[in-house]
Amino acid sequence: MQQQLSIKVKPHEAEDNSILIDYIAKETGKSKTIINGFYKLKQSIDARSPRQIWINITLLAFIDEPFSQRPLAAIRFKNVTHSPKKVIIVGAGPTGLFAALQLLELGIKPILIERGKDVRARRRDLALLNKEGIINPESNYCFGEGGAGTYSDGKLYTRSNKRGNINRILNLFVQFGAEEKILYEAHPHIGTNKLPDIITAMREAILGYGGEFLFEQKVTDFIIEDNAIICVKTFAGIVINADAVILATGHSARDIFELLYHKNILIEAKPFALGVRIEHPQALIDSIQYNLPASTSLLRGEHLPPASYSLVEQVNGRGVFSFCMCPGGIIAPAATAANELVVNGWSPSKRNNPYSNSGMVVTVDEKDAEEYFKKFSVDRLPNTNGNASAINGNRLTVNPLLLLQFQQAIEQRCYQLGGGQFVAPAQRMEDFCNGKVSANFPTCSYVPGIKAADLGEALPPFIHKTLQQGFKAFGRKMKGYYTNEAVVVATESRTSSPVRIPRDNESLQHPQIKNLYPCGEGAGYAGGIVSAAMDGERVALMIAGVI
Repeated sequence: MQQQLSIKVKPHEAEDNSILIDYIAKETGKSKTIINGFYKLKQSIDARSPRQIWINITLLAFIDEPFSQRPLAAIRFKNVTHSPKKVIIVGAGPTGLFAALQLLELGIKPILIERGKDVRARRRDLALLNKEGIINPESNYCFGEGGAGTYSDGKLYTRSNKRGNINRILNLFVQFGAEEKILYEAHPHIGTNKLPDIITAMREAILGYGGEFLFEQKVTDFIIEDNAIICVKTFAGIVINADAVILATGHSARDIFELLYHKNILIEAKPFALGVRIEHPQALIDSIQYNLPASTSLLRGEHLPPASYSLVEQVNGRGVFSFCMCPGGIIAPAATAANELVVNGWSPSKRNNPYSNSGMVVTVDEKDAEEYFKKFSVDRLPNTNGNASAINGNRLTVNPLLLLQFQQAIEQRCYQLGGGQFVAPAQRMEDFCNGKVSANFPTCSYVPGIKAADLGEALPPFIHKTLQQGFKAFGRKMKGYYTNEAVVVATESRTSSPVRIPRDNESLQHPQIKNLYPCGEGAGYAGGIVSAAMDGERVALMIAGVI
């Protein structure tokens, strides 16, 4: 028979199959000789007890019947070389790739147009950015095959279980080379070092079944007739026709938002979050989360992963929270243009770097941006003639690019404060909260380097003051978190899109333009790899008439 069991084991026991079989025998009262195998369904860490950390495992045991490997439903694709129906997908991030795979399954030809380079070629541009401060605006941590997630960690955790089939997304990752453990871990993670091979395998499958890829082809225009999109045009002058266009360009494709704005295609300002990235020694976070002695010589051992955390606080009615926490990770430059400073974090699959970093961000809305521009007289993008908003009769109409302009203004101020070449302005945590420029720093993982500065000169006061109070509150929740051993690096600003591209709830098409399907994180409908992938699949199903 097959029996599902939930057991609690010590960390060193969790990966020892013989010990787990002992537990199964004890729980079921059966002899070990008739327990023919098992596989894990769920696994999580329980570190609440100060005396013992436990691993909670749910598994399926095969008792007195032959063991069967975990069923992995291999998705079968159709050859679409001669398919009469074609769909353009603008952007080859998780939204675009999973939309393409879904279209293949449905017998529809995907044509992926990606402004950046393939996943391997991107590495040379990342090296230039890190080591020499040279940015390629079309090939960087945000742009290129695989999207922003490829070189920023590959976290697969999501709460968006109503948006689609999470298990299907995870199974597809396994089908293309990810380890099976992502199917049962509470917070699955692939790792930046392994994602490129998986992304390459996806591309090869799409090409093998008749799909198309166009790299280094930035879309510069949409051709619209009778309120319907009929084709797209690239920077090289290539015009591509299709039955539908999926817009999956990600949260940093500002030129696409500006193109839509100038063509009078409806877009909306969308609240987002902005702040800093903070880095602690990983051993310190381990000692806090695993209740270990404070001495860094007493490490967690080989059987526990580097500890993570999730923090949230309300400060004077405004939310401040951790974002994209990277245990055993590295801070990386994530700008997409010259003279703008953006930082992000990532971890390799083993999460074996000596640092722990996380975004710490504050919610921002249109009112905040309006007040910022009025108070500081910061220049805006030229496309709105210097006006953050416009008067329409007696009503104030918010410029849909307002929050994008706010985001860009802060990034430019941080770049200036860092002194150029993507050197980041930084402070120790207590110094940040006390308004003191740090005299020196501990070692920091950010390769372009950090420069001592008062981050209050770059961050708007409402963000700066909220973070100051938030850090102190987090220190009360996690004893030892509030420390000058931690480095605060500015700025973490690409948490989500500052623009929403609206779509009809029923058809998923843009409300003005037929056959245009805004999709994924850049359009404001996802937040991370898995939710973006599910949204891509959903739009593909809609185009095929399945839903």
